[in-house]
Amino acid sequence: MVHAETYEQLALAEPEALWELDHGRPRRKPTDMTFEHSLAQHQLASELFRQLDPRQFMVRINSARAERPTESVYIPDVLVVPVSMVIEGLGHETPRLEIYRGPLPLVVEVWSPSTGAYDVDTKLPEYQQRVDLEIWRVHPYERTVTIWHHRPDGTYTQTIVREGVVELTALPGVSIDIAKLFGISDR
Repeated sequence: MVHAETYEQLALAEPEALWELDHGRPRRKPTDMTFEHSLAQHQLASELFRQLDPRQFMVRINSARAERPTESVYIPDVLVVPVSMVIEGLGHETPRLEIYRGPLPLVVEVWSPSTGAYDVDTKLPEYQQRVDLEIWRVHPYERTVTIWHHRPDGTYTQTIVREGVVELTALPGVSIDIAKLFGISDR
């Protein structure tokens, strides 16, 4: 079992490996993704960059980590972080990984053949336990977005979207066109 401090040393020593920590077990996040995975990830991040105020939020793609007290640290495909949380991580004497411990407004996993089951069975429940406000699983082959919204009573509602425009509840004023997300609106 590897503890968070040892994991951080490993991840800093091998940044190209994209190390995650799953209940104390180091695990490399696959970096070879399909055209469809990369397109959906890029399109979503582009829309978020375009619509979010950079003084309030940062969009992170395959780089920042979300931590759980279960000795787990995951790298979502896309996440949105309040700038206030970024500022809290700055100014340390030694280099530190970009790891967020508190709930985030949006955490996204894009389905791929190599990680699909792992994302759903392992990572998504951990994001819910972190109490992330909105969690998305984008499936580029089914062309669906499964959205889990955190409710005030602590539970999550689940919605599957196949078309139209999705208004993000955790990020008011932000909307994502599903056709653009999958790159099919201009065909």
